[in-house]
This record gives sequence, structure tokens and C-alpha cells, in this order.
Amino acid sequence: MNNRTQSSVRNRQVGAVVIKTSTQSGLNFSSAPHVRKLLPNISPTYKTAIGAAYAGDSGELMAHIPDASVQLVFTSPPYALHFKKEYGNVHKDDYVDWFLGFAKQIIRVLRDDGSFVLNVGGSYNAGMPTRSVYHFKLLIALVEEIGFHLAQECFWYNPAKMPAPAEWVTVRRVRIKDSVEYVWWFSKTPWPKANNRNVLKPYSKDMLRLNQRGVRETIRPSGHHINSSFVSIEAGGSIPPNVIEEENPEDMLKFGNNASNDQFTKRCKELGIKIHPARFPTSLPEFFIKLLTDEDDVILDPFAGSNTTGVVSEQLARRWIAMDLSQEYLEASKVRFPAVKL
Repeated sequence: MNNRTQSSVRNRQVGAVVIKTSTQSGLNFSSAPHVRKLLPNISPTYKTAIGAAYAGDSGELMAHIPDASVQLVFTSPPYALHFKKEYGNVHKDDYVDWFLGFAKQIIRVLRDDGSFVLNVGGSYNAGMPTRSVYHFKLLIALVEEIGFHLAQECFWYNPAKMPAPAEWVTVRRVRIKDSVEYVWWFSKTPWPKANNRNVLKPYSKDMLRLNQRGVRETIRPSGHHINSSFVSIEAGGSIPPNVIEEENPEDMLKFGNNASNDQFTKRCKELGIKIHPARFPTSLPEFFIKLLTDEDDVILDPFAGSNTTGVVSEQLARRWIAMDLSQEYLEASKVRFPAVKL
């Protein structure tokens, strides 16, 4: 941890894993420049001690950010669906060309050791029980045309997803429920900053039992050599895979997004504020922010919506920039920041 920010965080022990959590009330998070200095001539919709939210076209807004000034871009843009959503989305036939305009700005503003994490969902082709491959076309274009490196594919298992399209899943019963979304981790160079020690999971009961009992040296049928150090627990936790196991072996970055009674939703309902209909859970950006950034790093979400990325960045003492085309959704996201006036 950086010495200048030690006063802004406290450590809490969870199992064998240390998690840093920023304290909020009345603290100066760091002496690092405020993110408003990156967009000095643009007024934010609101700001906090370490972050700022901007309403407008993120392609145009990002053009004002200096080269190589952002450590992580984490975002979930509107998906390419064949029907229109109220928060806006582009048809899959036009999606790749549409998104590459933003991608050119993203790779420019990233530091050389920076990362771009993209959550994108698949969809069905109109009128047929077959899947579109638009998101795979986007993946290839981001690597071959823009120049990103694919650091790793990850998967978000969302058990709260509705069984859709209803015609194929619940009416004709010819398809099964789609509960997985892609989370692609891109990097500007082959060597982005990352530290999996920051996202260690508690050891499983089986691992703890093996550690106590010991293990014989052997060679698996796959050719992997298992030695006595295989069951060491000195690292303080288990390294999570891109398919992350929690209680159930089928879990993949298992975070539901059906929190209809969370604090944000309750506050919006109390104030009569329109709630963004496609929010992702705080656990999703939290995982990658811990994996890919340090305190004081700058994190950007160009499709911020209800600004989940910003609030998680604030809690983890990272500087943040949120952008969204909808002034209304950004106004609603103010309720997530107690120090911001409504």
C-alpha cells in the first residue's frame, strides 16, 4: 500500500485474505490530482473527493482525456439486441462498427500497463432459436483492428437472468435458460498490471484437509506433476480461476443482479427517481478493480448508467470517471454517494 494513502484505508481480515476497504467520512483519500484535471474544460454532473460523473456522448468526452492517463476501463455497454431497450441499444448488424469508435478512444487513454474489461451479453437471432455471433465478431475486431491483446476470457454467471426468449425457452421448450455473460479482459500490451493476490478466495475444505493430511507425489494422466508443495496454504488463499467456484461447482463469477430491495433501489423509489433497468452487481467491477488496479489509479466507465463502477471505485480508494449519455440516469446515481447533494 502506498504510504501517502495509508490514512485513507483500513484492513479487515476475511478468512486468510486481507481486503482493503476505504473509509468514507471526511477523509482525504490521497494527495493525487483529482480526475477533473483530466477534463478541465468540462463540467461534471457531480463530483466527489476522488471522482466525477459526466453526462454526454462518451466518445466525444473521452477525446478530451489525455493519452495514457487511465489504468482501467471497466464497462458494460448496451448489448446488441434485435428489439429496442429504453436505455438505448444498437442493432447487432451495426454493433461492431458502432463500438469500435469508442474502442479507439479507450486504447488511446489507457496506460501501457492498463486494462479494458468488457461485459457483453449474447443474443438470439430474430425469429429463430439460434444464437448471434456478433459479440465474437466484436472480440476479433478489438484484437485485430484496434490492437488490444486478449489477456483472458472470464464468465459472469447471473442466476437471476430471466428465461428468454420466452418463445424458445418457456413456450416451445426447445432451448435452455441462458445465464452466462462474457467478461473479456483486454490489455494494451501483453503485460498489464495485475495481481491475483488481491482476489484470493478462502481455501476449500478439501484443500485444508489435504494440507493437514499431505499428498503423495504423483503424475496425473494429463502429465502434470503433483508434489508435496501442491497443498501448501502459505499464500493465504486460493487463486481464483476465470470460472470462479463459490459454494457450488457450477458457479462462474456468480453474482446476481436482481437486487430489487438494495439501498440504491429503495432510495430511488423514495425520491421518485427512475432506476436504470440494466444494472450489474457491485461484485463484478469489484473483482476486476482489485485484480487490476492499486489505490489512486484512475478507472473509467464510459457507459456508466447507475454508476456502479464509480461507487465501487470510491469504496476502494480509486479515482474514477463515469460517463453516460443519459443525464437522467446519472442524476439518479447521485443517491449512491452520501456526500453529493441531490
